[in-house]
Amino acid sequence: MKVLINDIEHDLAEPACLTDALAAVEATPPFAVAINREFVPRSQYAGRMLQADDRIEVIRPVTGG
Repeated sequence: MKVLINDIEHDLAEPACLTDALAAVEATPPFAVAINREFVPRSQYAGRMLQADDRIEVIRPVTGG
């Protein structure tokens, strides 16, 4: 199944959950995640199933002054 992760197309095996998508981009904490512009709590990553064409945003905090 094709999904967009940070605007880059990725092909994931079905069925796929959010943790599969995060593994595909080798995401390392700290980060927040939204699927189709909806924030997903960390406690729901493993159970959140993905659908074809989902748009996943992995957002990293920005520090500095």
